[in-house]
Amino acid sequence: MESTLIEQRRDVRSDLSWPVSIWLPEANRFFTGRSVNVSKGGAYVSVPMTTPVRPGHEVEVNFPRTMSLARQKGQYARIKMGKILRVDRAEMLRNGSIGLAIQFV
Repeated sequence: MESTLIEQRRDVRSDLSWPVSIWLPEANRFFTGRSVNVSKGGAYVSVPMTTPVRPGHEVEVNFPRTMSLARQKGQYARIKMGKILRVDRAEMLRNGSIGLAIQFV
């Protein structure tokens, strides 16, 4: 049986592989990963499969800036609050990671 996904994105996504850290209040710690793509309204992030996250969790996504941009902006990271919409486990056995679909709030 095939499943059909309905596209619900409102914003165009751009491929971007950038280091990120995810603050997960339930675990009281940060988890490091990489962005896969980002848009104005959200991001898709790859994190270690041991990250204890599930849909509905609220997270803080930290996008670190380069030193020159940090000096210009006055901050070392772009911080966005988000909600986990989906956890993809398809890559878990191949590379030890899970994918997180995050909607910025």
